[in-house]
Order: sequence, then C-alpha cells, then structure tokens
Amino acid sequence: MLCPSCDLLRDSLHFKKLTVLRISRNVSIQDSEIELSAIRAQGAGGQNVNKVSSAIHLRFDINASSLPAVFKQRLSAQRDRRISKEGVIIIKAQRFRTQEKNRDDALQRLQKMICTVATVKKARKPTRPSKASKKKRLDSKTRRGRTKALRARVSE
Repeated sequence: MLCPSCDLLRDSLHFKKLTVLRISRNVSIQDSEIELSAIRAQGAGGQNVNKVSSAIHLRFDINASSLPAVFKQRLSAQRDRRISKEGVIIIKAQRFRTQEKNRDDALQRLQKMICTVATVKKARKPTRPSKASKKKRLDSKTRRGRTKALRARVSE
C-alpha cells in the first residue's frame, strides 16, 4: 500500500521472508545490504530479559548501499544521532517483546528515515503584506489606542 506521507510503497515485512525493502516504486534495498543482529533488550522485563535476545540492532552503510547518489547525499547531510561519522545508520529496536516485531519495527524505521530524504521540501517564497492589510492593521491600532486613552485619568 502507499505511504500517505510521501507517496512511497510500504511492503508488509515478514520475518525471514524479506529479500527486498522497498522504498519507492523504483528504489529498493537488498536484504544483504542491511545487517541485523539480535541483542539483549535493556530495562525491566523480569527473568526473561536476561535469557532472550529480543532486541534488534540494525546497521545500514549508506555509502556502500545501492541507493541513488541523491539519497546518499541527503542522508549523509542529515544531522541525526543515528547516523555515525562513517555514514552508517544504526537503529536499535526494543519496543516489543518478540524479536520478529522488533525486526519489523527496525526495518520500518529505516524505511521511514530514507522516505524522509526521498521527498524534496518546497523552498519558502517570502511574501510581503498588501497595502490593504497594512492599512487595516494601522486602523485597528489607532482604534485600540483611542480606547486605551479613554481609560486614562481625567485631569481637571
């Protein structure tokens, strides 16, 4: 289905079935370019948290990827703490209790991050206020000033 924010495709991500992470109609990332490793999650979770590696550590090398040069340049230019100095995106997913859900979450976050650089933001065109709006503003200021002047103490 289409991503509503940036007109990109959002594939359903299945554990062990993912071979391509689709970014747009003509841009996709091969599974071999994404390095996933299971680690132990932090925080509360009782006895289970010490036994099971349910968190996912995702690493994606921007420079070594098959992304278009424009995407690579925009990703590298982003000031994001998840991007290292070497140009590697590091995402740690530990929101869910299962490894499969955390894997899907990490891949969706990577997809969303690349999706943000896929769209070009429209440059702001500075505008000036019209003569009518300036006149209206000055008239309202004058009217307000008169109202306040009537509140002043009356000197006899």
